[in-house]
Amino acid sequence: MEFSNSLLHWYLQNKRDLPWRNTNNPYPIWLSEIMLQQTRVAQGLPYFLSFMEAFPTVFDLANADEEQVLKLWQGLGYYSRARNMHKTAQMIAFDLNGNFPNNYNDLLKLKGIGEYTAAAIASFAFNEVVPVVDGNVYRVLARYFDVETDIASSSARKEFTALAKELIPNDNPALFNQAIMEFGALQCVPKNPNCEMCIFTNSCAALQKKKVTELPVKVKKTKVTNKYFNYLIFLDDSENTLLNKRTEKGIWHNLYEFPNLESENELSFESLSKLVIENYAHLGIETISIYNENQIIHKLSHQKLHINFYKVEVSMELNNGIALDSLRNYPFPIVIYNFIEKYSI
Repeated sequence: MEFSNSLLHWYLQNKRDLPWRNTNNPYPIWLSEIMLQQTRVAQGLPYFLSFMEAFPTVFDLANADEEQVLKLWQGLGYYSRARNMHKTAQMIAFDLNGNFPNNYNDLLKLKGIGEYTAAAIASFAFNEVVPVVDGNVYRVLARYFDVETDIASSSARKEFTALAKELIPNDNPALFNQAIMEFGALQCVPKNPNCEMCIFTNSCAALQKKKVTELPVKVKKTKVTNKYFNYLIFLDDSENTLLNKRTEKGIWHNLYEFPNLESENELSFESLSKLVIENYAHLGIETISIYNENQIIHKLSHQKLHINFYKVEVSMELNNGIALDSLRNYPFPIVIYNFIEKYSI
């Protein structure tokens, strides 16, 4: 088909040289696909290189301590990806003798691997004729064919996958999948695409109908909730502090943080001080002061965190205290790690 041939020709001339594209080894391909979920290539590439250096094989990753994995992942966000990746590595290494499933349906059975990731690994590593459908693919197909289906709807994936199946060539599915994803990432971008310099200028339905800015359609809006975190950096005379490991399920599961007084609304310094004294009087509170002059805003997919950090000096020796100079050994949410770096804690 003309669309597929033109796309492949464009890709061979414009593709980026990325390390996971120069192999059909499923391990680095899988690693890259997990890292690039909801993450730009420019952000994910340094992490990929660090992981490949630290864990060159799936056995190395499987045998690693989870905290080591989370520490290397620090700053990439969506930490459940790292935890699932670690568990999947252990399954592949210990249950499957290091051999990845070689087809789409079996790959789907692995933890952390959904339809898109399974299709990507199956086609890139094993040349299975199965289309990948990610945000880039939705956008390219919606614009080129003028598809007005809401991509957040339950029927969208099935419809766009069926359309991609009609286009994917049986003799080179991996190249086609890479091409359409790359085209969406570099040319058919979400905002202000350069349609005048596009290979599909004369055939793109959205361009002909002046609907480029309207497609793809995404009606569903994510509800964002506000949360207020007040982190307490306790300090005793030995320069020790306290850390908690987040064991409850959530975005920061198994990461470390300072003791946190979470509140429904922003607390005044007076209100915060009163709570600290009420909750931690046994530590011998001496002074309380705030580190950050301006409240730190940290945006997540479904949450907007309003964060303050407080220095709390105490007279008592902190039981199970952590030395300040060892903090950088622990995996933190990036907002806390950045605070530690900025204030040289």
